[in-house]
Amino acid sequence: MSSLHLWMRHETRPTERRAPLVPHDAARLVAAGARVTVEESPQRVFGIEAYRTGGCEVAPAGSWPQAPDDAHVLGIKELPDEPVELRHTHIFFGHSYKGQDGAETLLARFSAGGGDLLDLEYLTADGRRVIAFGYWAGYVGAALGVLAARGRLAPLHPMERAELDDLTRGADAGGLPALVIGARGRSGRGAVDALGVAGAATTGWDRTETAVLDREALRARELLVNCVHSTVPQAPFVGPEDLTAARALRVVADVTCDVTSEHNLVPVNTAVTTWADPARRVAADPPLDVIAVDNLPSLLPREASMAFSADLVGLMPQLLGRRGPWQEARRAFEDAQRARA
Repeated sequence: MSSLHLWMRHETRPTERRAPLVPHDAARLVAAGARVTVEESPQRVFGIEAYRTGGCEVAPAGSWPQAPDDAHVLGIKELPDEPVELRHTHIFFGHSYKGQDGAETLLARFSAGGGDLLDLEYLTADGRRVIAFGYWAGYVGAALGVLAARGRLAPLHPMERAELDDLTRGADAGGLPALVIGARGRSGRGAVDALGVAGAATTGWDRTETAVLDREALRARELLVNCVHSTVPQAPFVGPEDLTAARALRVVADVTCDVTSEHNLVPVNTAVTTWADPARRVAADPPLDVIAVDNLPSLLPREASMAFSADLVGLMPQLLGRRGPWQEARRAFEDAQRARA
């Protein structure tokens, strides 16, 4: 990997404390011959000195536009609005291939600058994602759902897993009727585990159980955790007709959070919620709240980063040749750009 140059940028979103590459794994890449540059960041959960000790170069926050042409700019969430023209290869969650808000603008920036997007969401093998923050997204989303169902959801802050578990155990949620849809995927497994910590009475559905959706059974649960990543049109899980139907359902934790996509499976909600106000009321009588925080794993930044980085570093030997999952990510980008033409 002697010709690989990774440049990990600072995340501009104030609530984003994760790192796609943790110090231990960055040091492994340096030892293997890669060049790794890490931008300083006042909020990243891992301090810059840990990267420097591992042999990484250090750059000022936000300096990636001046990175060498061959640098692969690595991040997690959205890019700042400047520069308008993107000339590098960027690796992050672009959220721009399913008609999401801002998708056209982002793709046009790559066209203008001649750069590439290798979207982390589209690193796949045999049609399945090979890397994701999904487990911890499901874990956090379900835990927040429990807290909301018991009236204990407060403004969010980063924490360790032990603190979150203490909160859910103390929420008096024993026997809470909960349903996880997409229970066999990464996010679903995380959600089921978190509900187990809380003592909820959990049912898991996956493709078989949702081939013909049992709406009455769904409405009979007090908490729904949506962990389905949909790429094709399908019937929504909670639509406008469900708001006026007889239901026990009071909280939807929308882990997938495709709120501006045509594949939104919880279309009663059309906007993300925030760390300051994590739940939005979409029906008043009886009440129904939706949690749609789009960076859930950042509430457990250390655990989430370590798991993600361990998977990502294993893919790096294939990056320069655009082999394996990187080829699939490149193909998805090309398809999206052709669709714009």
